[in-house]
Amino acid sequence: MKPISTTPSLADIPVIILCGGQGTRLREETEFIPKPMVDIGGRPILWHIMKHYYQAGVRNFYLCLGYKGGIIKNYFLDYRYRDINFSIDFSHHGPIRGSGVEFLDERKIEDWRVNLIETGAESQTASRISRVLPYLKNQTFFVTYGDGLSNVDLHALLQCHQSGGRLATLTAVRPSSRFGELKLEDGKVTNFQEKPQISAGWINGGFQVFERAAFDQVDPSRDDVVLETDVLQQLAEDHQLSVYQHDGFWQAMDTYRETQMLRDMWAKGHSPWKTW
Repeated sequence: MKPISTTPSLADIPVIILCGGQGTRLREETEFIPKPMVDIGGRPILWHIMKHYYQAGVRNFYLCLGYKGGIIKNYFLDYRYRDINFSIDFSHHGPIRGSGVEFLDERKIEDWRVNLIETGAESQTASRISRVLPYLKNQTFFVTYGDGLSNVDLHALLQCHQSGGRLATLTAVRPSSRFGELKLEDGKVTNFQEKPQISAGWINGGFQVFERAAFDQVDPSRDDVVLETDVLQQLAEDHQLSVYQHDGFWQAMDTYRETQMLRDMWAKGHSPWKTW
């Protein structure tokens, strides 16, 4: 008999996704669109991130909008109509959206609730989060960035946070090297590993869990409060920051090279972040 799972339900745990930055290091892609809308395999990277949370059971999404946020709003306003055939009756009086549209075929739509919240054009990360908190009913919530993909176990991350009993938990990852690694012996190569995972030097992978009290000292009227240096650093000094170590796939999309790498992985059917 299969044992009864004690994994906590994620249906009531919302996720805040930081979508407001300008993505200046990826200017080839972000001059006209926000970074979370950069295409990976025909879908925005934001969609890939949300699908991972959705697969784990998350249903409530809060998107912190800023730079070109209207493009993200339009994407979700039209989401139901993407990839399907439909007819519009323009003789119908009143709003076209909804009534006046006949669907010629159907596709399954995710039952997620997407909250799109303007958090300022120039705001820093913690300032954006603080402006979303009034819309949340929950004390516990996920936070992630709109430009990183992973197959991190969100159930295990939440369990780690709950067992740690601290105000925040971050996911530590070991990024891949930009270059191949050679093992040399007696003038010959004995091992070649293409872009290996760095064995030392854990970094914040961006998949985080917080209690609302972690942001009690953040003034939402300020634009300059940074999550990493102003909030996480203080939590660490106060011994209120737990860590969940993830040895699986993780990749940020900070450069055009990394964008192309993720696109190539998806095209070849090798996309470890695809958990759905």
